[in-house]
Amino acid sequence: MKTYTYKANSYDNLYDLAEALAHDGTFIPRTISDTDLEQLGVNVAETEEPIENIRTRKIFELKRQRDAAEVEPVEYGGHLYDYDSKARDRINAAIIALDVQGDGAKISWTTADNEDAVVTAADLRMIIASVAARSNKLHTAYRTAKARVEAAVTADEVRAVAMNN
Repeated sequence: MKTYTYKANSYDNLYDLAEALAHDGTFIPRTISDTDLEQLGVNVAETEEPIENIRTRKIFELKRQRDAAEVEPVEYGGHLYDYDSKARDRINAAIIALDVQGDGAKISWTTADNEDAVVTAADLRMIIASVAARSNKLHTAYRTAKARVEAAVTADEVRAVAMNN
């Protein structure tokens, strides 16, 4: 991360520096080189990004990974079943419809691997149960990884944290 010092003031980004220079009548392009800035009396320094920024970004990345894994197809009975928001709605509607039809009612279901599977309301409930178990593992793995990120002392330690579900 670069910092810029001009007339004893520090700036974390080029935009703020450009405004300060503009007050003195010097207008700079966004693509100005560090060498040209130094000729204008600006000290350009490379600084380590604050570890809190790196932690925050890593935790956000871990959440995205967890959330994406939660909607991946789930395996049940030798097939993969979709579990995005539309699939959840369809599964819930099918459970209600099969319950209304009574014990032993079945429906043909197109799986995520594009095959037809005959399922009962109990099968669909087991798919939801499988997702719940997977979700629990994902959240546990996320909390463990987040704790490791928060305990990390260096940026490299933070970057090395992975979510193992």
